[in-house]
Amino acid sequence: MRSVTDRITRKWWAVAIVVLALAGAMGVVSAVGEAQRTASSADALPIGSDSAAATQLRDRLPESEGSTAVVVFSKASGTLSPADVTAIEDRVAQLPGAGRAPVQRSEDGTAVLAVVPVDATDATATADLVADIRTTVKTDLPAGVTAQVTGPAAVQADLAAVFAGANTRLLIATASVVALLLVLTYRSPILWIFPLVVVGVADRLAAVLATHTLAAFSVTWDESTIGILSVLVFGAGTDYALLLISRYRDELRSHHDRREAMSLALRRTAEAVLSSAVTVVIGLLTLLLSLFPATRGLGLACAVGVVVAAVFVLLVLPAALVIFDRWIFWPKVPREGQAALADGHSLWRRVGDRVAAHPKRIISVTLVVLAVMAAGIAAIDTGLKSSDQFLKKPEAIAASERLAQSFPAGSADPAVIVTTADPDAVASAAKDVPGIAGARTVKRGAGVAEVDAVIEAAPGSDEAAQTVRDLRTALAALPESHVAGTEAVALDQAEASSRDRLVIFPIVLVLVLLALGLLLRSVVAPLVLVSTVVATYLASVGASWWIFTKVFGFSALDDSAPLFAFVFLVALGVDYNIFLVTRAREESRLHGARQGMLRGLAATGGVITSAGVLLAAVFAVLGVLPLVVLAQIGVIICVGVLLDTLVVRTLLVPAIAVVLGDRFWWPRRPHPAPDGASDEAPELVATSSASKP
Repeated sequence: MRSVTDRITRKWWAVAIVVLALAGAMGVVSAVGEAQRTASSADALPIGSDSAAATQLRDRLPESEGSTAVVVFSKASGTLSPADVTAIEDRVAQLPGAGRAPVQRSEDGTAVLAVVPVDATDATATADLVADIRTTVKTDLPAGVTAQVTGPAAVQADLAAVFAGANTRLLIATASVVALLLVLTYRSPILWIFPLVVVGVADRLAAVLATHTLAAFSVTWDESTIGILSVLVFGAGTDYALLLISRYRDELRSHHDRREAMSLALRRTAEAVLSSAVTVVIGLLTLLLSLFPATRGLGLACAVGVVVAAVFVLLVLPAALVIFDRWIFWPKVPREGQAALADGHSLWRRVGDRVAAHPKRIISVTLVVLAVMAAGIAAIDTGLKSSDQFLKKPEAIAASERLAQSFPAGSADPAVIVTTADPDAVASAAKDVPGIAGARTVKRGAGVAEVDAVIEAAPGSDEAAQTVRDLRTALAALPESHVAGTEAVALDQAEASSRDRLVIFPIVLVLVLLALGLLLRSVVAPLVLVSTVVATYLASVGASWWIFTKVFGFSALDDSAPLFAFVFLVALGVDYNIFLVTRAREESRLHGARQGMLRGLAATGGVITSAGVLLAAVFAVLGVLPLVVLAQIGVIICVGVLLDTLVVRTLLVPAIAVVLGDRFWWPRRPHPAPDGASDEAPELVATSSASKP
């Protein structure tokens, strides 16, 4: 390791590494670019679900449209006159596919609907066709008549509009937040540029490598994957950079030669960064066990991103920093002979002294606070309705609400039965199901038929979900009959999300526990650290629920939010555990377990706090997209990271370590270094439980 770090910090080697890495990365980004893929109608459907089977069977139809749109014509007051209806019919006749389904007038005479097929197979084409439909139906309408477009295609188009330019907006917002916080952290007009440029280039390279990796293994990804990848790369990469620069600054206080200081800082930082990166990657790869294709893609893409970020921070950033002299820290330039962080009287040293004075009291109070915050979990309602998925109500949702005032609630988005059986028998069986207002065959061919069944219950309600279950039960006796549509998909997604949580949660915890055990060569410390991470997660979800309901007015928590928040919080929360305990282990080698933990807190408290605030702010940037699920994930992770940084890692973990003493590291214990010991990161040596420290 010494030979590697010495070579990275040599004058001409450092220049060569920076030039080749940055130029090579940008060359790959510009010449290769991100991989492209054609979206599939099954991308968002759980693997093996009934709705996925229906979608696959539907593709056999000779005229298998991507989706349908529903146009709602209405008057603000009064009923539609015969002349109004005639004008509406003329307008509908100009739409593609007109005449396949008749125009329907509501019983109260205030609205007319028309179902329009949308011949598209991806989100972009669907959005373009829906835009054309909206333009056509809103032109030259009779006075007082308005037209709105809803249905599955319109909802998909409005969702695509959310992500139009989303990755660029997220990248700009994320980079701006990181730049601002780096300036505030370093209070330097120069230093912040180095980590921002290095991590920024790593982010662009990660997007290219991740998408081509996904394409090579035929793993699905969607519009949100690259945006979330950028957030994670900037967050994790900047955290690693903060740790390296903090240690470099500390070593400059005791070394005259900046290259020697960087070499030592890199050796002592590399273990924490590599251990953290490996743990985060392991946690992210558990998403490959998800039933959702896009979730699998997100896990693999983010794992690639974390690897790229760690490599750039450990290879390119130290080389870039060491090219220039100490003046890059101006105006707070570290000088040889200044006190090291662990030896000073900083805020974090004073916090550590308070922790050491009353550790049991701090443990009790902190656990009570976490328990109170976690109490909100008992009130959580999961399963976000389609109408509640947007922070700002789009036209598709407003039109759906207007449609429900004059037609059965499911008219705009019926259950779709795809079958190889006699469609008349299927329609008859569907009509006999309680909660089904009507059923009709809309297309057939190649031995496959599609039957639309209108659900009477309000979309997203428990009654609508039960109607889908009853419909599937009634069709079970018929050959290969599957139910899709928004309500059926929502039901399948809820069940798959529940299954994912049951499978992935314990696997993540076990893998992280094993990774910490191998890193620390301890049993007790990993158990304590993982337990605190779980407590942080529960408290953050409980506290976030009150924020969602009392501040933002959300009606429910999206089914996918708990899983994403858990994986990200556990994986990233372990980062701060590793940053703290690796330094505490190093200090314990000379000062014993209790003082080692307090000195570790004094040395890393500032950088962990800065890293936590930055990471929380970066995930809060997800709120720039008007999509509720991303806002919920961002808020939970933001609250969890702040809680982990300011409370758990600052008070709870050090207090537990002080109470346990040497037992915290069992079965290994800190052992004083012999005279003339190497300056490398210390080890913990095994002793019997009866031996003295």
